[in-house]
Amino acid sequence: MKILTKKNIYTLVLVLLIYFLVLLLSNVGIIDSYIQLNMVIVGINIILAVSLNLITGFTGQFSLGHAAFMAIGAYASGIMTAKLGQPFIVGVAVAALSASLAGLLIGIPTLRLRGDYLAIATLGFGEIIKIIGLNNDYVGGAIGLNDIPRYTNWTWLYFSVIATIFIISNFVKSYHGRACISIREDEIAAEAMGVNTTYYKILAFVIGAFFAGIAGALYANYFYFIKPDTFGFMKSIDILVIVVFGGMGSITGSIVGAVILSVISSFLQGFPELRMVIYAVILFLIMVYRPQGVMGDKEFKLFNKEGGLSGNVSSK
Repeated sequence: MKILTKKNIYTLVLVLLIYFLVLLLSNVGIIDSYIQLNMVIVGINIILAVSLNLITGFTGQFSLGHAAFMAIGAYASGIMTAKLGQPFIVGVAVAALSASLAGLLIGIPTLRLRGDYLAIATLGFGEIIKIIGLNNDYVGGAIGLNDIPRYTNWTWLYFSVIATIFIISNFVKSYHGRACISIREDEIAAEAMGVNTTYYKILAFVIGAFFAGIAGALYANYFYFIKPDTFGFMKSIDILVIVVFGGMGSITGSIVGAVILSVISSFLQGFPELRMVIYAVILFLIMVYRPQGVMGDKEFKLFNKEGGLSGNVSSK
């Protein structure tokens, strides 16, 4: 397998160009603090949506507890950086590993369930994490954990998003990813063909939780302050809405959905009394006239296999 293909080289060059362009625009003041704030929100939402899409869109497991993994990552990083004085890279690593461990622990007993039962179990897990945070004085309880150092910057955000997209995209294209997709299509048939469905459902859950933990660390170390209510049931719904809006089973769709909904939410901040109404109407219209989401199960390909410009939207 060749790594230095034209496609890979061009992709790497494009990734670096975008990074340095935004860095330059930020340094000269064209991208101000407000735009930077929205970029952070969009980036974190992309990581959350892509990681949840692996669980829900590609593996077909209806999870309503994704915000709980984000909470675990946020508190883990907050404790490591604010209370223990560790560098941010340690906080991110502990956040990702703590969230993935939680994904494993909750996945083993619950992922034998299916459909609505799994959704209720993951919802319950999310509420348990929230209650633990509310009643733990070490992390501030209901008041929250504050004075978290701001380590999240454009570099950390951008390359965390790129790493999430790259790793999950390649996982989906691998043998293990195809096994996950087979579970989504027909779990009984997958079992009949020798696929260890429980193992792959737990694997998808652990990987998704891993990246949700990273998103939590980025959030905590940008906003200085976190509290349990931030990661409640509605946050999980917000992430799920992005996945459904963009298209179940489409990484491109998760990116597009995160960008569009984050921008819409930002613009509606000036209309607080109508914000949720307009937001709900937009979602309603999209789901009525485009129930498969913006991208469906399609992916956007900028370059073809030979490295030339493609710009095609193709099914996997």
